[in-house]
Amino acid sequence: MKQVAVVLSGCGFLDGAEITEAISTLIAIGQNGAEYKVFAPNKDVPETNHLTQKPTGQQRNVMQEAARIARGDIQALENLNAQDFDALAFPGGFGAALHLCDFAEKGSSGKIDPQVTRVVKEFHESRKPIAAICIAPAIMALAFGNKGVSVTIGDDAGTVTEIEKTGAKHQNCAVEKFVVDADKKIITTPAYMYGTAKPHQIFEGVSGAITELLKMA
Repeated sequence: MKQVAVVLSGCGFLDGAEITEAISTLIAIGQNGAEYKVFAPNKDVPETNHLTQKPTGQQRNVMQEAARIARGDIQALENLNAQDFDALAFPGGFGAALHLCDFAEKGSSGKIDPQVTRVVKEFHESRKPIAAICIAPAIMALAFGNKGVSVTIGDDAGTVTEIEKTGAKHQNCAVEKFVVDADKKIITTPAYMYGTAKPHQIFEGVSGAITELLKMA
């Protein structure tokens, strides 16, 4: 049975992993007859109030927050080794651009978290496929823009500009669809980059991307 490592960036779309995208990823993995393990960085980050959409001034731990989605079955990202898995998946949410990299703040000049860099490099060098959802394709652009990786974040012009500054090739993509870079074995889907999308549309795009991920694995 194929094994997928899923990396979350917290819990909640403004400061962590987008919950619908994360759950859609886990469901789709199971529907394709595979299994998953969930990982997250073990670090403290600023909290956002999802009712007011403003900073609270408090801190939350990324791994503890992600454990809400994983029902407590989660490990620190430093324990993730590519040799133990067939594929890797990054659900979106603004946390992916805040805590897994700093694309949210620095755009194309951003850097990837060192542990995320290590994990992505291990999977890529092992020719194991990677799926990135919503804003998480920014991680792929920062990692592989110099190799001309093809990704999508939907059709947001400002974000597309920053993605393309990395050297990545952007493709506009509907929420229910996904983009495949077959050479680099990277699959991306825009999900809630379309803010008015409905959960069933999110699931359709994520499910398609995960199905393709497991075909490549």
